[in-house]
Amino acid sequence: MSEILKKLDQVLEDRKTKTSRESYVSSLYEQGIGKICDKVDEESKELINALKTESNERIISETVDLWFHSLIALSMKNLSSDDILLELEKRFGVSGHDEKRSRNT
Repeated sequence: MSEILKKLDQVLEDRKTKTSRESYVSSLYEQGIGKICDKVDEESKELINALKTESNERIISETVDLWFHSLIALSMKNLSSDDILLELEKRFGVSGHDEKRSRNT
């Protein structure tokens, strides 16, 4: 499954060289980090609403939208899905309570 993330990372990187007329992603890059933060906020609210009131298909669709816009935001900071997957791997097998405590110290 991480193959699709790698492909998406490549597409997002490619869109940095396109114009806003050529690509939705490019238009977000041109509008800057504030715009993509607004989109992530919007998509997270839509996912929360779907989780509370909508079908599994809508939940999946809204999750995809949130992930996609989050990956664009990461790309704006020159981060990729690999950075997130590495962090998830580090946390695998670590108690959530312990991990949270380590962030508070």
